[in-house]
Amino acid sequence: MNTTSTVDVRAFIDGRGMSSRQWLTLALCFLVVAADGMDVAIMGFLAPSILQEWGISKAAFGMVMSAAPIGLVFGALFAGPTSDRIGRKKVLVISVLVFAIFTLLASRAQGLTELVVLRFLTGIGLGAAMPNTTTLLSEYVPERSRSLMVTLMFTGFNLGSALVGFVAAGMIPHWGWRSVLAVGGALPLVLVPLLMAWLPESCRFMAVRGVAGTRIAATLGRVCGERFAAHTQFVSKEPEVAARTPVRLLFSAGYGRQTLALWTTYFMGLLVIYLLTGWLPTLFKEQGLSISQAAMVTAMFQIGGTAGGVVVGWLMDRMGPTRVISIAYAGGALSVLLLAAMGAGVNGLGLLSALVGFCMSGAQTGLNAYAPSCYPTMARATGVSWMLGVGRFGSILGSMIGGVLLGLGWSFAGILALLAVPAVLAAVAVRGSVRRETA
Repeated sequence: MNTTSTVDVRAFIDGRGMSSRQWLTLALCFLVVAADGMDVAIMGFLAPSILQEWGISKAAFGMVMSAAPIGLVFGALFAGPTSDRIGRKKVLVISVLVFAIFTLLASRAQGLTELVVLRFLTGIGLGAAMPNTTTLLSEYVPERSRSLMVTLMFTGFNLGSALVGFVAAGMIPHWGWRSVLAVGGALPLVLVPLLMAWLPESCRFMAVRGVAGTRIAATLGRVCGERFAAHTQFVSKEPEVAARTPVRLLFSAGYGRQTLALWTTYFMGLLVIYLLTGWLPTLFKEQGLSISQAAMVTAMFQIGGTAGGVVVGWLMDRMGPTRVISIAYAGGALSVLLLAAMGAGVNGLGLLSALVGFCMSGAQTGLNAYAPSCYPTMARATGVSWMLGVGRFGSILGSMIGGVLLGLGWSFAGILALLAVPAVLAAVAVRGSVRRETA
């Protein structure tokens, strides 16, 4: 007689340590996020050179800076429901291919309008990639260390953003700004075959969608190094929900307030981060630094963010996640005010820039790690991606107002001091979210 056993995928993963294939999944997602970070930050480092070569105003270049964030909104809003329907891996691979191709094409752009269109299309791919790496990894790591693992993945974003700064500083003087875009497109293109060969589909997603047990057994067994009996059934125990679609669940009873709190926090955090990453090189250059010096100091912001993400993630697994994230945002407000007060001529400017990144990017990375735990599997990708999508309006605003404020003659100190306001609002808003035990 055949006996049938039942395996709860979530409990199975939570009850084990990390296997080599789970670490490989983390590494692949890390590389995707690093490529994403390079592409998101790239225009900030290229702005001074393009402004000089094309002879356009800072306000006009704001359209280029905001084009990718606008594309990110569309990519994120589309990717979540699609991922919750057809799977995380398929959407992720396609998204990486999209932003790689259009970044390569942007390296050959001949005018402002063409560059705006190509950056918008690049943004669609970027917007689809981030929520799927977050969701997929969160469904493959044990709950006891999930925040740390997801924030470790997100250090790739900060390292990628920093790396492109160093690349820009080294390549622009010799080969011009187009060479940096060519590198930024080629690197993610190399990732596509690796993702297709080695990245697993989420077993929790497959269990919820009723995929055949043999396929789940093969995937979960390969990832975790386990052999399952022939007639094993796989489930993913989830909270009961009344909503029939992922989008409706975001606003259903028990989730609506949490959704709005996450959106507000992400919006405010990205407003600060995108204005800084997009316009700090230009702000520092106008304070007397060379293009290479400005790029190097701005890269320190990303390095600080890398360390901040790891520390925040580690603390989140030991303290209340919203408490840790809120304190980090408040620290970001204080450090931005300190940078505004000290000015660009102070010694140790790189360390001060790193402190701002430590707090602001650390908090934002922590929020990315926290969000997947707020929604059940049937709507997890939608919840994460719509938070990223709606929050991207903050990045659009940050990218645009930097050029506008500079055009209006705002000072270095004035622009930075203004950013303390949304940082404080983010610290307050995240405390309004209520964590649900659905992870």
